[in-house]
Amino acid sequence: MTPKLPPRLADHPTVRAVRARSEAPAPDIVDADWLRALCLDAGADDVAFASVDDPALASEREHAEAALPGVRSYISLVVKMNRDNVRSSTRSVANQEFHRSGEIINEAAHRITRALEDGGHRAVNPSATFPMEMDRYPGRIWVVAHKPVAVASGLGVMGIHRNVIHPRFGNFILLATILVGTPISSYGVPLDYSPCLECKLCVAACPVGAIGKDGEFDFVACSVHNYREFMGGFTDWVQTVADSDDAADFRSRVSDSENASMWQSLSFKANYKAAYCLAVCPAGEDVIEPYLDDRKEFMDRVLKPLQDKRETLYVLPNSAAKAHAEKRYPHKTVKVVDSGIRGV
Repeated sequence: MTPKLPPRLADHPTVRAVRARSEAPAPDIVDADWLRALCLDAGADDVAFASVDDPALASEREHAEAALPGVRSYISLVVKMNRDNVRSSTRSVANQEFHRSGEIINEAAHRITRALEDGGHRAVNPSATFPMEMDRYPGRIWVVAHKPVAVASGLGVMGIHRNVIHPRFGNFILLATILVGTPISSYGVPLDYSPCLECKLCVAACPVGAIGKDGEFDFVACSVHNYREFMGGFTDWVQTVADSDDAADFRSRVSDSENASMWQSLSFKANYKAAYCLAVCPAGEDVIEPYLDDRKEFMDRVLKPLQDKRETLYVLPNSAAKAHAEKRYPHKTVKVVDSGIRGV
């Protein structure tokens, strides 16, 4: 039943034009097969769906509801990354792969959201990467946690390196999530096995020992080094500027290459210092063959160049990361820094 409107509003040209349409209302449920085809055509390499009511995603519900009131479903998207780019010890190549893949998956999510909206469905596509909600920093800055949604929908399982491993593409993927205000006709289910081989190459590759052989993960060690040119590292860099007596003092504390690298991250996009755990992972049906054919050759070609690379490793004072880096990598420069996060 059409609600009665005030005469002035009812007589507005926009209102009269809309009421003159004979279009059928949007369906109450989105067809999963139609939606999957839409997502693949938009540029995703794989896709699956999860319900907001999934108990495994209970921790996400209030955040998803805040972003899209009345949200009913998640669309989990995957795009593949080019493996040898990620594996390159020339880190600008790897970082360009991360950034370009992020652009591709955000573009796909935007197209899908537009198609859903044009079909009468409410949808929101939070960024796959940045920007995030920095007014909440250092708390939860992400709108939706892409990894648990991907796992719940059946697109992969978290490996011991805390990255989602897709059964075919391995961990050479980026994830995005679309929030939809309509139920989907069928939802995915988690994989009944883990693609992780527990080979521990990620343990061997991490330059600051953030991944333990027993599966323990030192998030602070990872973030201090790998995210040096993100939020915390940038804050520490600014603190160094503020604490320096003059230009000469500042340049004695920060090398020319460090300043140039920070400039590059600020002017282009923030770059990762490592992500070597991703680079060396052999899991996934499309990835594993070279590892199975000759494991030693695989390690010599993929792992060893990253271990041998001369670079600066960023660690906190008196930390396990510092002890690990100094013992394991005497040819790398170990630099003690502040996390840039209050109280850490």
